[in-house]
Amino acid sequence: MERQYPEVVGVRRTGWAALDRDPQEDRVEYVCPHCGKRGQKNARRERTQYHFTDGFLQDLQGEVTNCRACGQSLRVVPIVMLHDQDETRRFEAVFSDELEIAHKPAA
Repeated sequence: MERQYPEVVGVRRTGWAALDRDPQEDRVEYVCPHCGKRGQKNARRERTQYHFTDGFLQDLQGEVTNCRACGQSLRVVPIVMLHDQDETRRFEAVFSDELEIAHKPAA
């Protein structure tokens, strides 16, 4: 039986500075669906393991982590790789509804 965790969109920024950096040093950023706080974790997968979907490179398997603010478990999926400001603006336009919901703390 597989455990179910709340899901949240993660962002992995891969700008020009990341090209010379070890991919395992990349951070995945997210907003906790439980408490609404921003969090981050170390990336687990190489950049080449991501798949191109919806105009963004994404890791559709995701990763399970614990929020450092509230300690609750959550699943970060999809993880979207953003390289520059143009990709960031396009991502925010596509996922704006989901991101706004994630920013609102649970009542």
